[in-house]
Amino acid sequence: MNRPHLFIVAASLALAHAAVAAPAAPALDAANPFAQPSSLPLNYPAFDKIRNEHFLPAYAAGMAEHLREIDAIAKDKAAPTFENTVVAMERAGQMLARVSAVFSNLQTANTNEVLDAVDREMSPRLAAHNDAIYLNPALFQRVKTLYGKRATLGLDAESKHLLERVYKEFVRAGANLSNADKDKLKKYNAEIASLQSDFSQRVLKEANASALIVDTREDLAGFSEAEIHAAASEAEQRGLKGKYAIALVNTSSQPALATLTNRTTRERLMAASLNRGSRGGEFDTRQLVLRLVKLRAERAALLGYPNYAAYSQELETAKNPAAVNRLLAELAKPAVNNARKEAAEIQKVIDKERGGFQVASYDWPLYQDKVRAAKYNFDENQLRPYFELNRVLVDGVFFAATKEFGITFKERKDLPVYDPDVRVFDVFDHDGKQLAIFLFDPYARGNKQGGAWMNEYVSQSHLLGKKPVVGNHLNIPKPPAGQPTLLTYDEVRTAFHEFGHALHGMFSNVKYPHFSGTNVPRDFVEYPSQVNEMWAIWPEVLSNYARHHQTGAPMPKALLDKVVASKKFNQGYMTTEYLAASLLDQRWHQLKPSQVPTDVLAFEAKALKDAGVDFAPVPPRYRTTYFSHSMNGGYSAGYYAYLWSEKLDADTVQWFTESGGLSRKNGDHFRKTLLSRGGSADAMDLFRQFRGRDPVIEPLLERRGLTGN
Repeated sequence: MNRPHLFIVAASLALAHAAVAAPAAPALDAANPFAQPSSLPLNYPAFDKIRNEHFLPAYAAGMAEHLREIDAIAKDKAAPTFENTVVAMERAGQMLARVSAVFSNLQTANTNEVLDAVDREMSPRLAAHNDAIYLNPALFQRVKTLYGKRATLGLDAESKHLLERVYKEFVRAGANLSNADKDKLKKYNAEIASLQSDFSQRVLKEANASALIVDTREDLAGFSEAEIHAAASEAEQRGLKGKYAIALVNTSSQPALATLTNRTTRERLMAASLNRGSRGGEFDTRQLVLRLVKLRAERAALLGYPNYAAYSQELETAKNPAAVNRLLAELAKPAVNNARKEAAEIQKVIDKERGGFQVASYDWPLYQDKVRAAKYNFDENQLRPYFELNRVLVDGVFFAATKEFGITFKERKDLPVYDPDVRVFDVFDHDGKQLAIFLFDPYARGNKQGGAWMNEYVSQSHLLGKKPVVGNHLNIPKPPAGQPTLLTYDEVRTAFHEFGHALHGMFSNVKYPHFSGTNVPRDFVEYPSQVNEMWAIWPEVLSNYARHHQTGAPMPKALLDKVVASKKFNQGYMTTEYLAASLLDQRWHQLKPSQVPTDVLAFEAKALKDAGVDFAPVPPRYRTTYFSHSMNGGYSAGYYAYLWSEKLDADTVQWFTESGGLSRKNGDHFRKTLLSRGGSADAMDLFRQFRGRDPVIEPLLERRGLTGN
């Protein structure tokens, strides 16, 4: 999930602390759609009026306006007060926030060469802009003065939390450094921002360039006619009429591996995936990785931290790398043990079929379904006819939210969208008043980053009088025209997951934009979204949406029971691939500058071996060279967050189950104590208010089948 920057700019999290004032800019042309707040409902973006050429002048004008506002605060002759300093900063930069929010969303969901060029230009400029604010000594002195007497200011809890957070962010941004070190920091920040932008763009272009091209239908044995047609269409779009192309998704394992019965094709597809970013050429990312890791380590050392992970995790609920390392190490051995047991089961099937080979990474998805079929008498393909996209969304995701929180949805066709497949919904609270606007962008595109995420186009704030406009962005393959969109179970689960993020944004009920919605620690932000996954197979919800796309017949109870019974299936594989990626992220970011290696792949191999997760049939979910979560800034040193959050999630699912499940009473309690609070209080305090105690790990171990290993 992508999140906006917590304070000044709705840009990448990694731009939070960065170098000199933006150049002076002329007043923005009134015809530019960012010159004023959008006049559409809830300030919904005017996508029909926004053009590529609007972004650079809007950024320039927005930064100039913002710096004028900040300068006025810093030079205010009146003694600093919470209102004339901290609240004034919260009000500042609204034009910049408007353009940043829309640009960052479009550049990930619907980019083009022009937007990529804007991103390359603006990344260092935004870093410099943030430095001009956070490294302003007069501004910091006002904040520092207020922080020193915070106990006597009579602030309410949210305001006091804001003052403490802002002070900490200034310090972490280098406000206490000498002028010489500030100049050094600015250079680090500008280069890091540029490298992150470059990495992100190379990963997307490399994925497109690495699509597997095959010559014959026989190479695609196991594919359905619709899948073969889609591969032919993909090849034709690439100027390869008569051939077939399988586009890559961002993870190491590829969805097509679950159906391709031609082992040579599977092997080629996995090789194309695993070699991304390390095969030479213009999209190779290895040198970028090494430079990024070293710069982050040097910046952390300059700020007084032993390594970048220590810097990054200071404001997370984990607090420090030692806590993260303990969690990952505790789970690594039992996870790999489980994966080895699963591999042995797969090998039995291969041997029974006289396959004559040892299970490899490119065999696992196909044969895991055969094991599942043997153990539970069903495979994933039996589910897809019951998982039609619109039913999943309306009769599943929305239905569960209505039952849990009393909110309702109404699709509207009058608001502009940036792509014809994007859908827009008004969201109404239980009292009938409008709560939010929700955008749903389900399909994969060549100009859309991989994965799935939620973003805020407008963030809630009582101070600014704003209600939320949020979007969910998925990467479901679009079927041929006239064909239904039938989802895998994993895609269904992802739809529920991302809507959990959307609920976090839509239920935000805070005063300050700093704390709106998902502006919480990274290792807490995935928690509410993971909780929402529970409703995907909750019997009342599943029976409501899981209906055959042709007949409307409900999924047979026997099949439904098998879905529920198989929840722990393949958990060894899934936990191991995730842990391997998380461990890589930590190993890279716990290096000191002098420890940065010269060979990315050799370092990766040693790190996996040392951690005990170098099990060849289960590659890391992301290898370093295409690990966007880690390298482009959003989750650098923070990919462990999904597992850390899952500890809270599993404990919460247990609470819902023991408290009666899907009910307004339970939903209202979850919303009031946690979802509505955003980042306005300490994250773990919010959990304790909801749960009544600290989290325990046993529900997570039980869920992942890690007990007794």
